[in-house]
Amino acid sequence: MDGDHSPIPTRDELIQRARDLAPKLRERSEKTSELRRLPDETIEDFHRLGFFKVVQPKRYGGYEMDPSIIFDLQLELGRGCASSAWVYGVLNVHSWQLSLFPQEAQDEVWRANPRTLISSSYMPVAETEWVDGGVKLSGRWSFSSGCDFCEWAFLGGFVPTEEGKPPDMRTFLVPRSDYEIIDNWHVTGLRGSGSKDVLVDGAFVPDHRMHKFSDGFRQKSPGNEINPSPVYKYPFGQIHVRSVSTPAVGAAFGALDAYVDFMKTKVSQATGGKAKDSFTNSLVAAEATAALDREVLALRRNFQEMFGYLENGEKIPLDRRVHFRNDSARAVRVSTEVVEQLFVACGARAAFVDHPVNRHFQDIHAIRLHHANGPDGPAANMGGVLFGQSNSDFFI
Repeated sequence: MDGDHSPIPTRDELIQRARDLAPKLRERSEKTSELRRLPDETIEDFHRLGFFKVVQPKRYGGYEMDPSIIFDLQLELGRGCASSAWVYGVLNVHSWQLSLFPQEAQDEVWRANPRTLISSSYMPVAETEWVDGGVKLSGRWSFSSGCDFCEWAFLGGFVPTEEGKPPDMRTFLVPRSDYEIIDNWHVTGLRGSGSKDVLVDGAFVPDHRMHKFSDGFRQKSPGNEINPSPVYKYPFGQIHVRSVSTPAVGAAFGALDAYVDFMKTKVSQATGGKAKDSFTNSLVAAEATAALDREVLALRRNFQEMFGYLENGEKIPLDRRVHFRNDSARAVRVSTEVVEQLFVACGARAAFVDHPVNRHFQDIHAIRLHHANGPDGPAANMGGVLFGQSNSDFFI
């Protein structure tokens, strides 16, 4: 299929574009919060700058790049607005996952309009019934981030299986005409993510619009026949969890930027001393920088290692996948702790809602609440695997 033949930007060019956009996202953050979704101009910026093309197959005009670029861009965007980084990453991962579906599904979404976006809610709450050629789908799913800008949705659920067979969890691809968006997103953090509920009542989902979670786990999906590049061979879980964990690191860097700017001009009302001359304040900034740098290095190291296996046509060892999964959740824990330290170090002024660190404080605690970002489960699973126990995490 013929797509957009404009030159493909380099990785560094895309990262610089995101870096240049971050201040604009920061300026829009109040509007983003008030709208409870991203502003139209932010989504258009993502299109204009090529951000939504990074993992889209070339046959549809995409760049077909390694998905680690998504997370490098999220790091930069998150410094300006965590909601923007969150929505950007989540929607891009859906483009990557669509590339794992049969070609018929990819054509349905992208043939007429390669700019088409997909939202999701993977919670397995679907009511399903096998019918001729597919399933009948009903249910209500929460937390469909960015759904206002999407014409399709990925929705999670199990399909009926024969007695004695293992559960069969799937992603169902549903067009906008088959679901209702329920505007119930009234929250304190990530307000701009627009993570509303979606409601489906008896929609028909044909076989080609389903993706088995087990296929994503095994790194062997129907779409790999037409998209054989190693960039589409990652385990689904490794890509999914990073789309919701990386914004935490970006938000923490944003909080650090705001902390440094605040401390450069702050004067203590109690002592008259300049905050920037304080040993303690300097130590907080240095420790925060070092902690976040370590998480970024781990993220990039993990992707380099994974891609090395994929490039050589090898499966990623299970124990390494468990390790990488733990690193993803740990990044959120560390980033949240960093922001809490910065918040407290700012003093009472940080309690005001218009304080720049306060916004990142609210956002990162909302990010931390996502099921995939809880640190204890992945850490316990990793420890168990090290002790010779079986893996218990499906999102590795």
